[in-house]
Amino acid sequence: MPDLLRKPFGTSGKVHQITPADAGWRYVGFSLYRLKPGDTATEAIGDREVILVMVEGKAHLTGAGQDWGVLGERMNVFEKTPPHCLYLPNGSDWTAVAETDCVIAVCSAPGKSGHSARRIGPDGITLTPRGKGTNTRHINNIAMEGEDYADSLLVTEVFTPAGHWSSYPSHRHDEDDFPRITYLEETYYHRLNPAEGWAIQRVYTDDRSLDETMAVKDGDVVLVPRGHHPCGAPYGFELYYLNVMAGPRRNWRFVPAPEVEEIMRRDAT
Repeated sequence: MPDLLRKPFGTSGKVHQITPADAGWRYVGFSLYRLKPGDTATEAIGDREVILVMVEGKAHLTGAGQDWGVLGERMNVFEKTPPHCLYLPNGSDWTAVAETDCVIAVCSAPGKSGHSARRIGPDGITLTPRGKGTNTRHINNIAMEGEDYADSLLVTEVFTPAGHWSSYPSHRHDEDDFPRITYLEETYYHRLNPAEGWAIQRVYTDDRSLDETMAVKDGDVVLVPRGHHPCGAPYGFELYYLNVMAGPRRNWRFVPAPEVEEIMRRDAT
């Protein structure tokens, strides 16, 4: 069985660290810190660009030779308010000193020195509905293709209501054949409300050479190296996830699974 489901390896400090070498791919990196007031996290990012996402809480951030002040506003991710984020180019370093209990996601990909350090959000990020019926979910786009914020990274937040599906109709982005489809590796950082809940994520290819179904808990990360990757939130449990994608080009193009092509066509009308 592929090691696609990653559990946090602690309750404080750095609790996730996924590198391309560890994941067996080439582009996406993802780390997560859970800090108490006064705790410090610091990293030199080398040849990679980084987007720091203040998932919860407040921290004083310095990076790329600048003092960015205190970033963060929402204390609970399910407030659904826009996140405070910071983009840092390759060759930088950063330090965060927690002002409150906080959760900081570190999204990384190869950097090309094409962009300068900058704040991202909360201004310019609007919670937007997508889908129909029980496929409805709500999106906070942090750094997607339409925003020229990064060299490689694509980052977004998704809120899936209880009883709904997201990353659905099932689709894949695992070939480098632009504009039909792009190759993008992807991580999902999951949160549940209430935290004792669970959700389902499936990762499967058309030929079923990869076919995994995982029960995800609050704080888990799922790796998507290839294939389709839908998520389902049972009645009573609201689902959040932070997506990080990267590949050889910064475009998101996908094709649906054969069994859902008609659903996608119908929903597009």
